[in-house]
Amino acid sequence: MRKVLPILTLILFAVALVVPLSSPQIVESQTATEALTTDMDAKTDDLFNGFGARGTPIEECVNEPVAPTARGNGRFEDNKFIFSERETIEDGLGPTYNDVGCVECHQSVDVGAFSQAMEFRAGHLVNGQFVDAPGGQLVHARGTDSDIVEHISTAETVKTFRITLSTLGDGYIECISNTSLQNNVAAQPSGQRGTLSQVPVVEANNILRFGRFGWKAQQASLLSFAGDAYLNEMGITNPFDGFGGRSSSAGDAGTHENPASTAEGVINVTFPSPFDPVQDPEDDGDDVLAFADFMAATRAPGRQNPIPAAATRGDSLFNAVGCNVCHTRTFVTAAPGTLINGGAFAVPAALGNKIIHPFSDFALHNVGTGDGIVQNAGQSSANQIRTPPLWGIRARNRLMREGLNITIFDSIQLHAGQATASRNTFNSLSAGQRNDLIAFVLSL
Repeated sequence: MRKVLPILTLILFAVALVVPLSSPQIVESQTATEALTTDMDAKTDDLFNGFGARGTPIEECVNEPVAPTARGNGRFEDNKFIFSERETIEDGLGPTYNDVGCVECHQSVDVGAFSQAMEFRAGHLVNGQFVDAPGGQLVHARGTDSDIVEHISTAETVKTFRITLSTLGDGYIECISNTSLQNNVAAQPSGQRGTLSQVPVVEANNILRFGRFGWKAQQASLLSFAGDAYLNEMGITNPFDGFGGRSSSAGDAGTHENPASTAEGVINVTFPSPFDPVQDPEDDGDDVLAFADFMAATRAPGRQNPIPAAATRGDSLFNAVGCNVCHTRTFVTAAPGTLINGGAFAVPAALGNKIIHPFSDFALHNVGTGDGIVQNAGQSSANQIRTPPLWGIRARNRLMREGLNITIFDSIQLHAGQATASRNTFNSLSAGQRNDLIAFVLSL
């Protein structure tokens, strides 16, 4: 056994040298440049990536923020202020909701990043098929009236929490072409190959595009993502709030507030019910444009600086173990001017031909940590989740989908299914090598 371990170590390092050469190198232009990055320090004013105008910080008593009227024609500081505003009942908040503003769930360490906030989804199985809870699978944590605070019954046997993901750098992710995602997945070994799901782009009359945002890759554009969150997380209806619903499979979901699943049954709470005083749509779309453009104008999370020696040693081990199969290191965004999102958005110069390092393939995989919930990728996706991007992971200490793990080591141990071989290879490393690989992850 003592002889086997050194041999295994040599093999792993040999693989580490070969894999970078054999892995797909996604290149769309010979003039690509590294994307701008933030140092993940709230004391540093380095979030803006150059998409649109910068503007000046908003002083509410002096100058009100002005929302954009089309993508890219607003100002970053105005959009950041709107992203950080708290909604009220008069704005259309609720009647059931999870929080009062985007920044409440996206703030650590910078506006737009992670948080410890969670949402809750539930349903049950009928003949082995997932079915939403009666009022919709998204069960809100809050309500504007105690009579409609949501509860589920024991009939809902599929239940899950999902922790908030970061939105920093999402503009670059939006600008990855379908072809790049497809080619990357096609190059993965068959046993670890991910599934790309086609989802509707609301602003393009629901034309389909590969999903890339959310735990189920359920959104493909930042406008669709922002409109969906405005409705389903804050209860504010808007022109971009979804097709087919993200919180329910009901045919008209996404056109009004979600019904409330109460202990006494499902209650319709949308206007003109006594619970909802604001006529739909409650937002004309300007706020959603501001949310989308703020996210699009944020820099990508940068590496720890300086990079620790242990992280440098662990870099090659990340490939050797096979983590990079799903956690793809590098993409290059589409060229400026490329029409994406069903033709609704042209890649701007600030986001085009940019080299990014998200450490995700944005595809769905079954790695043993799925939640059993089905959104818009079909029943086969019930136990699949999107590979979460690892960039910026050093800024969070609530890990995995439910946020119940606090160490990288324990998170790796949860990997199974398509990730079983990588987990086993990690466990076969020496203690020092495992620590180096973990140091590498925590430098991202």
